[in-house]
This record gives sequence, C-alpha cells and structure tokens, in this order.
Amino acid sequence: MSYKQMTGNIISATKVEPDGVYKNNAASGVWNLQDQYDYVRGGNWPTAGNANPALVNRGLFVIGHSSGYRNTIDYVNIASDGNTSDFGDLTVTGESGGAVASTTRAVFGGRYNGSLQNTVDYVTIASIGNATDFGDMNVSKRRYGACSSATRGLFGGGNDGSYTNAIEYVTIASAGNGTDFGDLTENKQSDGSCSSPTRGLFGGGYQGSNDSNVIDYVTISSTGNASDFGDLTEARQPIGASSNTRGLFIGGYSNPLSSHRNTIDYITIASTGNASDFGDTSTATTRTMATSNNTKAVFNVANGGTNQNVLEKVTISSTGNATDFGDLTISSRGGYATSASHGGIAA
Repeated sequence: MSYKQMTGNIISATKVEPDGVYKNNAASGVWNLQDQYDYVRGGNWPTAGNANPALVNRGLFVIGHSSGYRNTIDYVNIASDGNTSDFGDLTVTGESGGAVASTTRAVFGGRYNGSLQNTVDYVTIASIGNATDFGDMNVSKRRYGACSSATRGLFGGGNDGSYTNAIEYVTIASAGNGTDFGDLTENKQSDGSCSSPTRGLFGGGYQGSNDSNVIDYVTISSTGNASDFGDLTEARQPIGASSNTRGLFIGGYSNPLSSHRNTIDYITIASTGNASDFGDTSTATTRTMATSNNTKAVFNVANGGTNQNVLEKVTISSTGNATDFGDLTISSRGGYATSASHGGIAA
C-alpha cells in the first residue's frame, strides 16, 4: 500500500515533508499524530512562531564615535565569522547608549553627543533600514547597562549628570516611554550587563573615585530593587554578553589597577556567587560593545580613546582566550550592541 497523507484536505500519495525547524511557517496539511510526534522528536517540526536562524543569529552594532558622533548601525551573522555590513542609521547620533532586543525588534536607548540624550529608537531586525522613534527614557543619560528578556528591556545605572542607580524598563513590542523598575545596589556608570530569559545582571562600573566589582541581579518580568549576586574577579568597567545560562563580563578599565584590562569573567546566571576567570581578549579593552547568540559572544576591542574596528569572539560554554571574528565597517569607540538571539546584550 502506498503512503497517503491528507494535505489541505486532499489525500495525496506524495509525502509532504515539513519545511524544517526554525522556519517561520507552519507544517501545512492534516497530520497523523504519530508522524507529527516523530518529527517533533527529531527536531524537524516547524511552527509559525519559530524564527529564521539567519535572524536569530543577527547581531547589531551601533558605531558610537568615529571622527565625531555617529548613528551608523552595522549587522553581522554571529554564527559565521566575517565582517559587518551596513544596516541603517539611528535617528540621533551619539555614543555610550544601550541596546536591547526581542527576537524581532531591537531598541536603542539614550546616548551622548555633546549633551545627554533620552531618545529611544527601534528597528525591525529582519528589515535593513533606518531606525524609527520609539519614545523617551525617563532621564537623559549615558554609560549604563542594558539587558532584556524576549519581551522587556532594562536600562540600569549610568550617568544622568551624576552617577545613578536607577533602572527603567520598556516593553519592546510597544513603542512608548521608559517606566521606573527599581534601583541597583550602587550608584555607578559603565556597568556591564547580561541576561537570561528571566534574569538580568549588572556588573562592575565606575563610582567616581574607584570602580566597583559588585554584580547585581533582578527578575526581568517583575519590578523592584536589585539584589547582590556576587563579585567580579577585578573591579572594573566591563562589557557584557551571555547565552541563556552563562554570562560574560569582558575587559574594561580598572581604576584600582589604573589600567585597561583584557580579563574575561564568567558566571552562571541562574545561581549566585562570584565570577570565575574565563580567559583574555587579545588586547586590553574598554568603552566597547558586545553581543551574542546562545553559543558565541562577539565584541569590539578598543583601548580607551582609541578607535578600533576589530571584532573578537569566544564560545560561551567553554573557557579560553578570544580569537579573531572580523571587522566593523568603521573603527569606533563608545558603541553598543544587541542581538535577536534571546533578548538583548548590551554594551
């Protein structure tokens, strides 16, 4: 007896295979439950909500300062080493902002372009083009941590004319102004940040005389003040990236050590405790940006006020030193980045 399957209410002798996992469409037809079960177990059953892998792996980098304040957005496929390409422009120039994302939309917060800005922009990650106005942050500020779940983005700490501990949030799918979330345990700027789908972390930062080594955490879906998570291996001003389970704090200037650092720390996001040594970047780095998918972190390495276009990578689940990934379209500093992988990773 030949194989028969009902597809679109028509019995067919030709078996219609599902299009494959991560395709942004459903499996058409009416399926025998055993066949559907087999495809689900094999990881080949698509659903309309699944994201295309090319978009899941798309990282966005904002060029902050390069011979003046910039609004350039670059993009790259995190899964494949290589150089970035031009995506479009933000509505306002500036450096030292923050970026968060869902699987479909990236949101870019306030920045500095000679004065502090509170403008929030957004782009649709699948569509190359310029950003659109999203709303405003509660205050104009810069050099803050930014992290997200698939639905909500957080902006924590920073400098709004003085060092602040304020956290605010936006709902990524809905354009609008920021809303108060709670407070970090310390007033500081230049804190690194990372997140799982449920928890956001803010680590390190500058407090006006010395840097902090404190890591705070919050539950993204709630509101309230942060709690202590543990400490970095060095007090400094890092950038952050993560998978759904492990967070990295990369590089950063250290005021106690009076030097730019190449240190990479890691933590397990679901637990609490002090960070452990992961490895090193190729050069001591600060005022840069990082993004990630669930396996790889990609970050710009630039030393202080020096503009660089170099991107390096690490595999998040392992430990070891960074290796070359590719180059940005423009050498820069003070940039910020995010991706569609599992919520945004901020610079």
